[in-house]
Amino acid sequence: MKIVRIIARLNVGGPARHVVWLTKNLQGAEFQSVLLTGSVPDGEEDMSYFARENSVAPVYIEEMSRELSPKDIVSLWKVFRRIVSEKPDVIHTHTAKAGTIGRVAGFFYRWLLWKNLKMVHTYHGHVFHSYYGKRKTALFLFIERSLARVTDKIIAISAQQRAEINEKFGVGRAAQFEVVELGIDLAPFSESEAKKNLLREEIGAAPDEILVGFVGRLTEIKNIPLLLQAAKNYKEGAAAVKLKFVVIGDGHMRETLEREAAELNVADIVLFLGNRNDTDVFYAGLDIVALTSLNEGTPLSLIEAMANGKSFVSTAVGGVVDLLGAVREEKANFKICERGIGVESENAGGLYEGLIYLAKDETLRNELGGRGREFVRNNYSKERLTEDIINLYRNLN
Repeated sequence: MKIVRIIARLNVGGPARHVVWLTKNLQGAEFQSVLLTGSVPDGEEDMSYFARENSVAPVYIEEMSRELSPKDIVSLWKVFRRIVSEKPDVIHTHTAKAGTIGRVAGFFYRWLLWKNLKMVHTYHGHVFHSYYGKRKTALFLFIERSLARVTDKIIAISAQQRAEINEKFGVGRAAQFEVVELGIDLAPFSESEAKKNLLREEIGAAPDEILVGFVGRLTEIKNIPLLLQAAKNYKEGAAAVKLKFVVIGDGHMRETLEREAAELNVADIVLFLGNRNDTDVFYAGLDIVALTSLNEGTPLSLIEAMANGKSFVSTAVGGVVDLLGAVREEKANFKICERGIGVESENAGGLYEGLIYLAKDETLRNELGGRGREFVRNNYSKERLTEDIINLYRNLN
């Protein structure tokens, strides 16, 4: 079975790792895979190195990138020509831009050349709220509803995301959907206990300081000002714990966020460390992982945090709800769940209170972290991801 896999760009994040692992693992007697990708825009870090490390050689369509552009016509033509050349049995698209260009090209391939082709699309997240204004959001929703009509299988990466996309926003038919959760490489996190002091020594953290870490791209959708506000609340409060905040990641908002940290007078307790490839080191050094997003698919940062046995506090948006698990106890401004603490979106007070509550209770941190580690190891390996996708391809009708 010939698979042409398409993603708009290999920028830092879970989708890039996802498509590279699948392209690498679906090669051999039963499957042959080709990866098509576009260019990474200025302000985002390129993860092409990850493809090289895994011996994957993508085909680059330079005109294809994230934002809408007149170049999309060129990229559509180039993708179509590549599809004609590769003669795939399956086109599998990932993320919104590639989903549009790839499925339109696949539709013309099927219609003009009368080819028996299956089309699969994976939503790693969605742009149906919190990204754009009403008109642009309505346009994207119209496009996705239209494209669903020519798609054979639609993959959501969590049950919560499937419910949002299909039931809340009316994209596709229920029978088209499959939930295939993310997979990660668990091997680098097997010795996290032995590495727990490396980050602390690097940044000069005191032995009694609790390290709270955000991990991700510095973009608007991540709502990092909420974390800075929580840091301000902590600094102005009288909490009987010592916190230090670290922001791991980069993006076009970094200078703005650093300036805001200075204006809020928290620059001394909020450290911006930029992009790092040593996930085994920095997760091991954190005590709590914080996520403040307005919209999420299934955040890789929380999965990796749990793989390292770390507790987390997060806004309960999108697939985060599935990672948190059942609610065990409701507080005034936050909820203690099976594997983490959930707060309402944009609730700085709840985020602050949840962080302080968790920071004060080492037993709870260890309990949540232990449950999280077991949950991820049972459900989120890259081997399970590969097997699920193989089974999906085999059962395409």
